[in-house]
Amino acid sequence: MLDAWGEHVPHSWVTGDDELGRHSRLRHERRERGERYVLSVPCTTTMRDLEAPLPEYQGRGRRPKAPGQSVTDWRQSLPADAWTYLTVRDGEKGPVDIEMVRRRVQTRIERKRTGPEEWLVVTRRPLTDDCALEARASRDATDQDARHRYHYDLTPTEGSKVAFTEPSLAELARVVKAGTCIEASFQRGKSETGMDEYQVRTWEGWHHHMALSLMAVWFLIGETHRGQELTPALTLPQVRYGLSVLLLEVFCTPGIDSICRQVQRQLLRNELARLYHYRTRKCIPPRKLR
Repeated sequence: MLDAWGEHVPHSWVTGDDELGRHSRLRHERRERGERYVLSVPCTTTMRDLEAPLPEYQGRGRRPKAPGQSVTDWRQSLPADAWTYLTVRDGEKGPVDIEMVRRRVQTRIERKRTGPEEWLVVTRRPLTDDCALEARASRDATDQDARHRYHYDLTPTEGSKVAFTEPSLAELARVVKAGTCIEASFQRGKSETGMDEYQVRTWEGWHHHMALSLMAVWFLIGETHRGQELTPALTLPQVRYGLSVLLLEVFCTPGIDSICRQVQRQLLRNELARLYHYRTRKCIPPRKLR
């Protein structure tokens, strides 16, 4: 896909869940293309900490290396001051915070061979901060202790022809949290535009359905952002209702005037319900924003 459409889709990073990150061949292909990635890996991934102090040399044989261990065992040995607290952006329910640690490591590839150097990025969040949109493809995608849930990612240190500059923690946090926005968009497409409700017989029909669903998601997200700046004349459910009428009425598609009349009737009914709600409580209803 990147070979065919990479020039038409400008990007800086490639992200994916642990189902993609566990395959070392996929990471190798990204490095050969000079692509920077942040791919999740399972908590059972074996790695060697290249920044850890080496065992004492006994004067014979090869010089010892840092022992290999799972990322979970390595994370449990970290001191409390190794974590860095960052604020990524402002969210709908307050600032989006993250705690993370980064370390240069070396993982294993196929046939237990030693792989290239990569950056291991470990993030954690409190168990009370339950996120249903977390990118998670398998049971061993994350692990947890009594207070936090941990997530593991790998990012390259160099490509096939050029060495990458060391990414900042703020940039890595932004890329890691971007996966949550992507998951939210897909969840919105499944619940509001019928992205997962298709019955097709060919790939062409599936591509048509997904393209129309993604266009509808893009429109709804744009309308949501525009509505946050100014109180809209139509709410999002009313816009969704108008789109559903246009898309579902196959044999007799109503005109724009008919849809506007139906939405106008809904607005009047909602306004009357609001007035009666306040009248029963013997209070003056607030003025409706335009």
